[in-house]
Amino acid sequence: MKIVVIPVGPLEANCYLVYDEASKEGMVIDPGAEGPKIMSQIEKNGIKVKYIVNTHGHSDHIGANKYIKDATGAVLLIHEEDAPMLTDAAKNLSVFIGQGIDRPAPDRRLTGGEVLEVGGMSFTVLHTPGHTRGGICLFGGDACFTGDTLFQYSIGRTDFPGGSFEQLITSIKTKILPLGDEVVVLPGHGPGSTVGREKTGNPFLAK
Repeated sequence: MKIVVIPVGPLEANCYLVYDEASKEGMVIDPGAEGPKIMSQIEKNGIKVKYIVNTHGHSDHIGANKYIKDATGAVLLIHEEDAPMLTDAAKNLSVFIGQGIDRPAPDRRLTGGEVLEVGGMSFTVLHTPGHTRGGICLFGGDACFTGDTLFQYSIGRTDFPGGSFEQLITSIKTKILPLGDEVVVLPGHGPGSTVGREKTGNPFLAK
């Protein structure tokens, strides 16, 4: 599994290109902005994009969906609870920062538990509500892409519509921590971590 991390947009959301080096088939996780910048890396690495996956529906994680989808023809996936956010600028919060992102609609709505097959690799969809109702993480190999659910020594905000602190903590403790201490945490913003490091050092999880 090859992973390319591309921080994009004013909030420097982490867009991930994940692909198999042999077949070059891959997926794009959270293309939040700067479509041309993301596409240049897709082309540079010769990636055949099968899926575009949004870990949740906030504007800083979906802003380049249309650009990447138009350029690659990939299938756009998001959890069913956050699907309305892709076509509603108020729900995805973009209207409040003058962007007005309201397209495209997803090709497929996830519910959690699905296994996405990409280039011989398998990724399990974990429904982890709390930051948003339809937040998800993707677990495959020794890595978990956690979106805005879990960060290095922090957690996602829960003060936006659909957020719940209690739900977020439950999601982390029941869906992410059991994956194993050696699993690499690849968050939606900032540097990576490991499950073990967060289990012992994240102040929100020690409460």
